[in-house]
Formats: sequence, structure tokens, C-alpha cells
Amino acid sequence: MSNSISVSDLTEDQARNELARLAGLLHHANALYHQKDAPEISDADYDALKLRNSEIESRFPQLKRSDSPSDIVGARPADGFSKISHAVRMLSLGNAFHDEDVSDFDRSVRKYLGLDDETGLSYTAEPKIDGLSLSLRYERGRLVQAATRGDGEVGENVTANALTISDIPHVITGAPDILEVRGEVYMSHDDFDRLNESQSKKCEKTFANPRNAAAGSLRQLDSAITSSRPLKFFAYAWGELSEPLASTQYEAIQRLKEFGFSTNPLTRLCADTKQILDHYRSIELQRATLGYDIDGVVYKVNDLALQSRLGFRSSTPRWAIAHKFPAELAWTRLEAIDIQVGRTGALSPVARLHPVTVGGVVVSNATLHNEDYISGKDAKGGEIREGKDIRIGDWVQVYRAGDVIPKVADVDISKRPDDAEKFIFPEKCPECHSDAIREEGDAVRRCTGGVICPAQAVEKLKHFVSRKAFDIEGFGAKQIEMFYDDPDLPVRTPADIFTLKQRDSANLNRLANRKGWGAQSATNLWQAIDEKRVIPLGRLLFALGIRHVGEAASNLIATHYGSWDELEKAVTIAHSQTGSEWDELLNVDGVGEVMARALVSAFAQPAERQSIDDLVAQLDVQDAKRPDTSGSPVAGKTVVFTGTLEKMTRAEAKARAEALGAKVSGSVSKKTDLLVAGPGAGSKAKKAAEFGIETLDEDGWLQLIDGK
Repeated sequence: MSNSISVSDLTEDQARNELARLAGLLHHANALYHQKDAPEISDADYDALKLRNSEIESRFPQLKRSDSPSDIVGARPADGFSKISHAVRMLSLGNAFHDEDVSDFDRSVRKYLGLDDETGLSYTAEPKIDGLSLSLRYERGRLVQAATRGDGEVGENVTANALTISDIPHVITGAPDILEVRGEVYMSHDDFDRLNESQSKKCEKTFANPRNAAAGSLRQLDSAITSSRPLKFFAYAWGELSEPLASTQYEAIQRLKEFGFSTNPLTRLCADTKQILDHYRSIELQRATLGYDIDGVVYKVNDLALQSRLGFRSSTPRWAIAHKFPAELAWTRLEAIDIQVGRTGALSPVARLHPVTVGGVVVSNATLHNEDYISGKDAKGGEIREGKDIRIGDWVQVYRAGDVIPKVADVDISKRPDDAEKFIFPEKCPECHSDAIREEGDAVRRCTGGVICPAQAVEKLKHFVSRKAFDIEGFGAKQIEMFYDDPDLPVRTPADIFTLKQRDSANLNRLANRKGWGAQSATNLWQAIDEKRVIPLGRLLFALGIRHVGEAASNLIATHYGSWDELEKAVTIAHSQTGSEWDELLNVDGVGEVMARALVSAFAQPAERQSIDDLVAQLDVQDAKRPDTSGSPVAGKTVVFTGTLEKMTRAEAKARAEALGAKVSGSVSKKTDLLVAGPGAGSKAKKAAEFGIETLDEDGWLQLIDGK
């Protein structure tokens, strides 16, 4: 999918393919950035990609994937540190790249709160530091622990290291008994240059940029090394509190400053979007002389009560956004075009480039999206790049602002070699040589080999054992490749993994006698596999690798149905795509028709269903954990809202009902327990009356859930 095609011009199939591509690339980028402190792309490029992803999801909400970049926060903590669970999740921020995006943010806030354009709404604006997020927990004024963001829920315990940073006070006075201060660890430009000079003299590793240096220094297992590094800390937020710091964001930041924390002097209180955009441009002009890296400006709703009402999406707050600075371009030579086959059979062209530095990152690969993009056409046959095709040997312009990996944006025909030939996109799969067809309206050519295609089978198995799926210790992508073609112990389906030990015993324990293996390593593998026979329902569903059903959706579906038996029964019946089971599946938050069809189709395909049944027979599938809604008057009930709500927006009402354990449906049926009807209620109210369903007005609903 070409990023040159505007979101408004995308067809639904094109949007689906683009979202799939973006999601896969972001998982890789997250691991490099948050776990290894070795990103291949800059923060600006990463965030700009998330903007395109968000725009597509806004236009096609039914296509939102469970592994969408919108739902990703950081990455799981690295090995080597003990883990700390955050009392309050550490979330990422949504992104803006243009002035109109900031206006859209303001409009979305007002719409959610039910405010008109004339109602005053102030924001804070502060530089976005390019460093490493850190949470500091103080109890009765004393620092007791420090943790990195990790995946937002669990971070790394870096308390000993944080105590070595001079900007972080060990003891504070006048603070609440429990205070979690959050901010950014960073390194100044001058300190970074001195550190790299020192590292070079000692023939030790130098760092690519100040952010990597700060992150690598904070995440040292030896705190003495951290102590020797010139780290700094800006405080800008908080987590758990035993009592409020203030009534506004700006006043709360001033309290943190009074406690002895460094806060950014460029933080401003702005009365409207014009003022925050003016401050954005002021900061942008100062960027080169600040002495530390920033990659944008963060805007937050100033009133903390309004922040509370606005709440959170799955991975970002509704009351804040990061306005990012623009990215860069570079020219280099295209040395080769490789075709990769994904687990859905999609043939994806990848540009292999002569390495070039773009925005501080060395780039050697770039996406070419699809065959139309290479030929200089868009999905409708119109010209892009003035119709210039892309050929091996060309000088190409690499653009990194709009994607997780760079894209080839343009071609310099004047430098094209005389012998450069048009690139012919393969019509046969490079892995299994099956026909690779392109369906009408689809931008992607796909292999028809299915299970006989090693790329699809192997990639699906790699997904099955990936970290967010079964995560079997010692059994990753490398082992999948080894066992897939093994003549004695083949692994061709997920269930084969769990019969390996039994088959090896019947095969005279051959694995232990192989080169690179031994009795202990074989025993360790069998033990690691057996430990994963007990698996949560949501994780199992995600591991199946059903197209369009990602991690977040898997967990939502699991929470809705509760158990494997209930899920399997409902999805099997829903295959007809009619009836109450189909309607119920569509009413699961985040599930649209495309995802629902993919799910029921997977369970209806004989070969895939047999593979699933064989797998589940080897497992103990744990029921999904549901929120504690004891004492809730609507827990387990199905609620429908209709008409106009006057005291809260529809989004707020839905969120509150679900937090209390209710299921919110969009239509009235015999399974509906309660209808909340505001002014203008029509056919739903009539239908509820016919079914004898209890009906409340908005005041009655609020009295029911609030008890007053």
C-alpha cells in the first residue's frame, strides 16, 4: 500500500492491507526502541506512521486491528531487571503533525465533553523530551522505587540507578503520603559528546544519539556505571496519589517544582489552540539551542476534573496529544528489490538500499508497498511520481516521516543506468511457486499455496510462538524453521509442538543425540513446552493468527465470552452471519464485520478447524479474567442506549456501563436487560416495550449506577 495514496482515497481493502502492514512493522520497532535501546528509526518517523494508522482507523473504524499501533504502549520489560507493576498505567500519547490535527484534537475533546466552540478550554504546552520515561514512587516523602515504562503495565526496577541521578531528590517534604512522579531521563548534547569521546578513548561502545545514551545508561545492571553517566531528569506528570496535587495540570507541575524536581521552563498555560500553536512555533525556533533533544510539543487539558472525565483509550489519554516536528528526506541507490511472503500469503516488495543516514538513523531497507507503486501507478491506475517507475540501480528519494520503515518517495530519472530494466512483479510465489494472484480491488498479490506454502505455514507458526502469543522459552522462530523440515520430528501445525516429546520418545530420543543438543537441552525444551499447556483464552485466540484478529481484539473477545467452550460454541453458530450469536459478536467492543467474518470463517474451514481442535485438545485453556464488578447493579446485564443523552455523551455512558460490568449493545433484542432512553427515542423504545424490557430515562440510569 502506497503512502502516496491519501487516506480519503483508500478503498476498504487497501485500508485493511495498509493497517496490517503498519501493525507488523510497529511490533518490530517497539522491541528495538524499548527493549534494546537500538531503534532503526527515529521517534518522529515512528510517530508519524502512527498518525497515518490513526487516520485510516478513523475513516474505517470497523477495520481496526487488535494489534493496532493505536493500542501499543512500549514493549515488555527486558530480562535482567526485576519487574514492577505500575499502580497507574504509563501510557503513550496520540500524535499530531499539522495545525489541523491540533484543531481536530480540540474538537474531539469538546465533542466528548459536550462543550461548544465558545466555551473556554485551556491547555498546557511543554516540550516533548526525547529520552526514557521513568516513574518515581515516594512514600511519606522518601523515594522507595523507580521503574521504566516497560509495556505500560509492568516496568523494570531501576531504583538503584535512579538514586544516582542528581535531578532526582531522595527525600521531599510537604508531599502526599503516596506520590508517583513521572518524567523523562535524558542527556544534554554537551554531556553526550563528552561521553562518546570518553567511550571512544577507552575503545568502548559509542552511542548513536543522546536518547540511546540516556536509555542505555539508566538500564545498566551495575548502578556504578549509571552513576558515572551525566543523566538528567524533567518531571512532568504523576501516577498514583494519596491526595490531589492541585486542581489543574499547570498548578500540579508547579507543586512538583516546589518539591525540588526539575520541570521544563518552557511549559506554558494557553487559553486556546491559537496560543498553543504560537508556543509550538516558538519552541521550534529554539530547538537547536536548547542543549537537549526534543521531538515536539505536548498539549494537555489543564483542568484535571475534565481530564478525569475524558479518561483513556486503550493506550492513550483523550486529554493529551504530542505535536511532532517534521521529518527528513535523503537520496540513495536502489541495489535490489526483494519479494517477501507473509503469513497471509501477501507478496510484499522491499527495497534494498545503499545505506544512507536519514534523520540520524542509518537506513538500508524501505517499503515499496505493492506492484502498482513500483510501476508508478496508484490503486485506480492514475499516475504517481509523474508516472515514473522504480528500477534496480535507480537513485531514489527516501522519506521517513510517514512510516515505521522508510518509503521510496521519488526517482531521479536523470541518474538511471542505461541498462536498467523494468521490474517485473512475480506471478508465482517465490517460496512455493504456486500462482500468486491479485483479486479485483485488492492492491496486494497473494500466494494461493495456503498450507503447502512454507512461507505462510512457517510465518504462522512463528507467530504462534511469538512473545505475545505462546512465548515458549527456547522455542522461537529459529526452532520453527528447524522442526518444520525435520524428517523425524516435523512441526507443521501448532498441535505438533505439544506432541514433540511423545514423538521423540517413540523415536528413541533422537533430539538429545543431535549436534548442538543434549539430554539436558532436550529436557529443558519439553519442560518449557509443557509449561505453556496452560494458556489464557485471549492469548490462545491471538496465537491462532486469524487474519484481522490481533492482540487487543483477542482479549476483548475473550473477556466477552469468558471461556473457550462459550467462544467456540458462539463462533460456530455465528458462521451463518445471521441470528443473535452473530449480532452478539458484532456488539463486542472493537469487533467489526470484517474481523467477525474472519473469525467465523477460520472456525468453519475444515482443515483450520481441525488444526484448532487438535491444539485445544493438548491445552488447559484458562477462562478470561473479568473486572471486579461486585456490587454493581448492572454487572452481566445487556444495556442499550437510545435517544439523546443530556448529562453525558454517548461515549461516556458506554464507558461507564462497561466499567460496571455491563454489555452495551447497539440493538434491542430479547436478550436486552435494560434500555436507557433519552429524548427522541424511537423504534428501540417501542421494541423494548413489546419485549417487556425495563426502560429508564437518563436520571433513572444515573440513580441506578450511582446509588443517589
